[in-house]
Amino acid sequence: MKANRQCALLAGLAMAATPQSLLACATCFGKSDSDLASAMNWGILSLLVVVVFVLGGIAAFFIYLARRAAITAAAETPVPETLPEMSEPIQR
Repeated sequence: MKANRQCALLAGLAMAATPQSLLACATCFGKSDSDLASAMNWGILSLLVVVVFVLGGIAAFFIYLARRAAITAAAETPVPETLPEMSEPIQR
């Protein structure tokens, strides 16, 4: 356990101490107005639309359930005016 931690620390220090330039991916390294960058932006936008659509559907489903539960609870609650009158008092 201790040896694993020391190896990980040594590997991390070796990577941090090695002077190398950062290599960006081909999309990030290229021109920001190229067709590839535009396609990546459209891909990100389409994935964002899908996520919003799915989360919106889940939220709409729970709102539907809450409204339906409220309507069902209101329909099952008797109106006080329609309760039958008690002819005899309850004896204890």
